Amino acid sequence: MSGLSGKRVLLGITGGIAAYKSAQLVRLLRGEGAEVRVVMTSAAGRFIAPMTLQALSGNPVRSELFDPGHEQAMGHIELARWADLVLVAPASADFMARCAAGMADDLLSTLCLASEAPLALAPAMNRAMWEHAATRTNAATLAARGVSLWGPEAGDLACGESGAGRMLEPGQLLARCRDRFSGGVLDGLRVLLTAGPTREALDPVRFIGNRSSGKMGFALAGACAGAGARVVLVSGPVALETPAAVERVGVESALEMQREVLARAGECDIFIGCAAVADYRPEEMAREKIKKSGERMRISLIRNPDILAGVAALEHPPFTVGFAAETRDPLGYAEAKRRDKGVDMVAANLVGADRGGFERDENALTLVWEGGVRELAMQDKRGLAAELVMVIAQRYALARGGAPGG
Repeated sequence: MSGLSGKRVLLGITGGIAAYKSAQLVRLLRGEGAEVRVVMTSAAGRFIAPMTLQALSGNPVRSELFDPGHEQAMGHIELARWADLVLVAPASADFMARCAAGMADDLLSTLCLASEAPLALAPAMNRAMWEHAATRTNAATLAARGVSLWGPEAGDLACGESGAGRMLEPGQLLARCRDRFSGGVLDGLRVLLTAGPTREALDPVRFIGNRSSGKMGFALAGACAGAGARVVLVSGPVALETPAAVERVGVESALEMQREVLARAGECDIFIGCAAVADYRPEEMAREKIKKSGERMRISLIRNPDILAGVAALEHPPFTVGFAAETRDPLGYAEAKRRDKGVDMVAANLVGADRGGFERDENALTLVWEGGVRELAMQDKRGLAAELVMVIAQRYALARGGAPGG
């Protein structure tokens, strides 16, 4: 029996050409035993007829906040309490902005504010609208409040352009709904993850480091925990709050990180090396602060151990995922890193560009595995982490001989 059997899904539909996909989503949800009630904005009715959705859902479609037929007993509050999940698909840029602002000026926005059920948005809009700073800020605000952003993905758009902004297909959204109620795509698995930078000491007060903020790794740790995994996060020094249900182990140097990882790698199912580990460290650390003297100073560096390759080379390695921060050709370098280190998957991103990378709240990834490539569009790192977890779960299941998750 599907995990959706008997679940109550409140489906919100906003104005956008992707609204036609919502009819198929209702059919899929009903087909797995979910009870569906549809709420439309006034603009949504310009793209798909309420009668269609009423016939498919088997329930009246609501659109008016002050509907005399339903509001005599505070019907909108009853509807908000009825739902096990609120899913808005498509979620327009306008609706995301109003939701982020906490507005309640129509029935759907009021329900999102009044419901205590999990809220998921499936964004759909023109690529320029999705990439606009205002939308990025709204997406980050919503994600920080615990709202799930399912998509968008890159592809051909209805406007004739191509890029990020395409709503996930109904089958993909159905899979996300299943995961929401089934305990998660990583349910019961043990995930070991590294994040943040390492600091390689020059003397008691100085170190060699990098600009990694740890945001991607911490978002990924939280997404893994949310997907049902038991997560241990080995982190370099960052000023971030530990995600809920995640065990955190703090380290400073690459050698410390290697020690903590290898002590646990044999007991995990999945290892994700997201940390920006320093490639080199000073050959000797000065016992006292180095004083300024000549115009030049030479420092002898020696290579740090390769933690990712070391985990992949274990006699019984976990499913291993590496990260590659590149300034050019992320696909080429990711494939080379995958082969050289013998890992299952590499996630590469561009750093130093106008958007994404170190110290930013958003990122995009190129995923590479043997015989496959997938692009994850620029988005808030929390949303990106959720997308990446879905792919990791699928690849893990296939590598271990199971059915792909999600």
